[in-house]
Amino acid sequence: MDVPNVTQIGSEISVFVTQLTAWAAVALPSFISAMLMLVVGWWLAGRAERGIRLLFGNQQRLDPTLGGVIATLVRYAILVLVIVAVLGQLGIQTTSILAALGAAGLAIGLAMQGTLSNIAAGMMLLWLRPFRVGDYIDTGSVAGTVKDVGLFASELHTWDGIFLFVPNSELWNKRIINYSRLPTRLIDLKFGVAYSDDLEKGQEVLIGIAGEHEMVTDQPSAPSCFVDELGDSAVVLRLRCWTATPEYHAVRRALTARGKAALEAAGLSIPFPQRAVHVQAAATPALPDSRPA
Repeated sequence: MDVPNVTQIGSEISVFVTQLTAWAAVALPSFISAMLMLVVGWWLAGRAERGIRLLFGNQQRLDPTLGGVIATLVRYAILVLVIVAVLGQLGIQTTSILAALGAAGLAIGLAMQGTLSNIAAGMMLLWLRPFRVGDYIDTGSVAGTVKDVGLFASELHTWDGIFLFVPNSELWNKRIINYSRLPTRLIDLKFGVAYSDDLEKGQEVLIGIAGEHEMVTDQPSAPSCFVDELGDSAVVLRLRCWTATPEYHAVRRALTARGKAALEAAGLSIPFPQRAVHVQAAATPALPDSRPA
């Protein structure tokens, strides 16, 4: 068996170390700078996203609904530019990589049509703006206050504290009821009074309590009350008045309580459903005479 030439092995190791040192002297600075660019770029992308969200949240002139999508787009745009710059710093030809990424993006796009539909739906929601951040909406399947409209999905919070993460396509393809969009809402209340009560007095009382409430407005129309229905046990008086949308529920509850108290104080009664049952005894049929003839 041949004994290895220690001198030859030492010279080969020396040549390898020399070549490795020469390569490291050239590549290591590029690698370190590329890593620094990646770290700094990632940090800048996060800072830019948070800054845009804060800008849209603090400025009343800017629609906060756009903040989430624009912040996300800016973050991804910065990350793409940073990655391309890092690859160029490492000496990798970015032209072929971008072409490969484009082909891969096309294939991924065909495979992720649902995700692309969510992006398209998000863009349409931002363009047409059927709702904004802070609005309470109802689509039939989901309902809640809009907290954020993202690139792929939107965040809603329900009145009982439940978090909803809804794909944008589900919001775009449904009928949307926006309870917060208009500045005023109509309050529609029904009160039942007895048939023997003075109906005109009852209407005056209800209009009076609506007019006295500080949050009831005369626009677009003044409070009104009319006989709406002749029920089985009561005559239904219907009170209608307008109030600011944010105060709708509070004013509705207050008018319901005040209306009952005011009607009773005016001598009108609020009857409860009742039914009169008349029992009539049936005539007893005559029995045949069973005595022998």
